[in-house]
Amino acid sequence: MAAAFTSERHLRLDGRPQGGMDPLSAFLPAADGWVRLHGNYPHHRARLRAALGIADTTADPTAAVTAAVATLTAAEVEDRVVAHGGVAAAVRDPAGWERHPQGRALAGLPLMRMQRWGDEQASRGSRRPPGETGLPAAGIRVLDLTRVIAGPVGTRTLAFLGADVLRVDSPRLPEIPAQHLDTGPGKRSTFLDLGHPTDRRMFEELVASADVVVTGYRPGALDRFGLSPQALHERHPGIVVATLNAWGPTGPWARRRGFDSLVQAATGIATTEAGGDPGSIRPGVLPAQALDHATGYLTAAAVLRALTLRHRESGSWHAQLSLAQTATWLLARAKAGEDAGGSTAAAGTTDTSTKASTDTLTGPADVRPVDATPWLDTIDSDAGRLTYVLPPLRLDGGPRTWSHPPRSLGASSSTWL
Repeated sequence: MAAAFTSERHLRLDGRPQGGMDPLSAFLPAADGWVRLHGNYPHHRARLRAALGIADTTADPTAAVTAAVATLTAAEVEDRVVAHGGVAAAVRDPAGWERHPQGRALAGLPLMRMQRWGDEQASRGSRRPPGETGLPAAGIRVLDLTRVIAGPVGTRTLAFLGADVLRVDSPRLPEIPAQHLDTGPGKRSTFLDLGHPTDRRMFEELVASADVVVTGYRPGALDRFGLSPQALHERHPGIVVATLNAWGPTGPWARRRGFDSLVQAATGIATTEAGGDPGSIRPGVLPAQALDHATGYLTAAAVLRALTLRHRESGSWHAQLSLAQTATWLLARAKAGEDAGGSTAAAGTTDTSTKASTDTLTGPADVRPVDATPWLDTIDSDAGRLTYVLPPLRLDGGPRTWSHPPRSLGASSSTWL
């Protein structure tokens, strides 16, 4: 499981490591503490520079951003960048997150919330409950509308368990190639422009015969296409919908953009891993992008649970998950350990320097690296010779790995198998 949670670090294409963080994806010291920025995507880098008044022609944008952030409070940086459509989070301690309106909004939510609508019998797919025969998800059609890591990890897991998973992306949205290579095995990938009538018609045909729709966009982002959970239920009674996002299904930040590293920063994980005050000690990180991977595997489990409930009780089912709910759950477990007298010594660095930190890739300095060799495999793919981490699941009599390597993004037909 340790190798699976760090799968992006072990990925090799023709022997070469893939991916990596942009220099602007870092912890930077602000006037009163720390802030976490994210610049892995071109549009986020552009919005970050615009928010801080940095010209596109600046010779050293990283130095310019660092200097600009140092003149502002962490909250000011957060507000400015978000107002420009970028992503940033002030580093808070757990108590600060508990007091924050978004933290309060999530305080009473479970790790995963399941909701039932109606009592109609599903009329799509195999209508076979998970685990009845063969692979647990065999015969299940999953429409994958997710990006980055968490959602794609969940649908990749469903593909390993036998589901027919078709990922649908807009041809206009950029994707980091390494992320698709890591999370694409076992799935197919197609491009559809939902603003184009022909593509929209093809998409609706896919939805009409899908068992499951998994979305990884901000709440409300897909509503204009009729893809809210409620709208999907009304058009396709008996469907299973799983939604996951960064900040949770409710609260003032529900529609805010976010990534694993930002949620770690905002919720108090970064200060917990640093072992100190966010104003004096450089923030730390978990030894993996654990919120992404944990939420991804939880999504797969939630889908299987919803399919089982649909078979037993009928109706449509909606599973809600988020990185922030996972973070809140983890912090609650840590606090329970403290209250019981257990040790929650920091796993991260206690370096008091004010240098920018991009250590999300490598994890805390005192965590030993995982020897992933026993869990690696190498195969030929459309992109080249691919070394990747095997699935962390083992099924009696089941496959060792996915049915096929990742297809090129957008290369598959917009049809079910």
